[in-house]
Order: sequence, then C-alpha cells, then structure tokens
Amino acid sequence: MANERAIFITGGASGIGRATAQLFAGRGWRVALADVNPAMLVETAATIPQGLATTYVMDVRDRDAWVEALDAFTAMTGRLDVLFNNAGIGLGGPLAEAPFDAIDRVVAINFMGVLNGARIGHAYLARTPGSCLLNTASASAIYGSAGLATYSATKFAVRALTEALDGEWAADGIKVRGLVPAFIDTPLIDAPPEGSNRSIRTVVSDAGMEITPVERVAQAAWDAVHGDRLQTLVGRTAHRLAFAARWMPGSLRKRMRQRRR
Repeated sequence: MANERAIFITGGASGIGRATAQLFAGRGWRVALADVNPAMLVETAATIPQGLATTYVMDVRDRDAWVEALDAFTAMTGRLDVLFNNAGIGLGGPLAEAPFDAIDRVVAINFMGVLNGARIGHAYLARTPGSCLLNTASASAIYGSAGLATYSATKFAVRALTEALDGEWAADGIKVRGLVPAFIDTPLIDAPPEGSNRSIRTVVSDAGMEITPVERVAQAAWDAVHGDRLQTLVGRTAHRLAFAARWMPGSLRKRMRQRRR
C-alpha cells in the first residue's frame, strides 16, 4: 500500500474531481476524495476500484480539517504525490447586484481554499520526491469575463498563485501546475447562483462558447502532473480566449462590453 502513488483531490465528489479520481485510480493510484457532500463522496467512491479510494468530509476553508485529512491520508499511504486543489463554486450575474455573502463565499472557497491547500500541503508534498501541486483555474482566468466578475477574479488569483509557487517551490523539488479549462459540463454551471436569474451555462452558451466534457479535463490533469507545461489550457474556448487575449485584445474587450443580462 505504502508504495502506491497517491493523490488528494478537493471537490472530489463530483465533476472534475470525480473524473480525475476515476482516471488516476484506474491507473493504480490511491485517491483521497475530499468534499463537503458526504452522500456524493460515497457515490463517487463506489465507482472506484475497491481499496483505492478514501473519503474525507471537509471544507477547504477549514484549516484544521486540511491538517486532519492530510495527516490521515499520508499516514495510510506513506506519501503524497499530488495535491489537486480543485474545489470551487460559481457565481454569475452582475457584480453590482450580487449579495455580499455570496461574494465572500466564492472568494473564500475558490481562492482562500486553494491558498490553504498550498500552504498546508507544502509540508506533505516536500516529503515525496517529484511531487506536484495541481490547481484548477478556468478560461475565465485568461480574460475577465463579464457576468462572472467574482468567479473570474478568483480564478485569475489561482492562476497567479500557480505561477508564483512554480518559482518558489522549484528548489524544494515540488512541481506546480495549473489547469485552465474552458467551461466544463458539470452541475456547477447549471444552478442559478444566488442573486442571479441566469446560470453560468446560460451565460457561456449565449456567448457562443464551448462547454467541455469533464473527461477531457481529467486527462489534462494527468498530462499536467506528468508534463512540463506550467499552465494547461483545456478545450477550444480556452485556446480561443488565449489567442484573442494575446492578439486581439480590443476585439475581446468589445465582445465583453456587448454582453447583456
């Protein structure tokens, strides 16, 4: 057991986290599924080969819970090869109409949760040669997305953290990698966020952007962990936004200004 490679995944009960856990477990890895939803954790663990999945009910905002879960998982596996900072929530609609508690919650989960994982996870990753911190950003981290201002800002922060820690942690032998997926076909983009009458899926579809299958992101996570690329773009929308942000920033700005509720 102790010689098997191990990955700890936040937001592991559904979406990108679930698909990534299934892919890594399918290739012989031990996986820790961390999430706030105990029922979904049980459901996801049941889809993974017996003996390879361990579940932790935890909130990424809770630093004590981070320590408790990582202590327990590494005591069992003897190592931590990958910490996948993946948990996140959405918030759509005009910023001027967003409730402050909804804004605070998105910032706390999407950015502070990632920062907590990095700060606390470093000590565990440093014990395993060639380990990797993997962070989930978003295509919204390429150019600020009108109608998704708070969400976009948190994902810009995650992208910046990835770049900063790539420099800081190189001497420690820890790789830092980022995923920059387009909008993914998960429940996250379906529910109308608090304070809005439009889901992220609606905003994305109205803008003519692609919604990427979750399995493509899981494969990108595998490739990121095993490759040299700092930020991995996933999906046609992410690549198009990156191209436009670099070569056609004026056109992209005009497009964002034309968006309506």
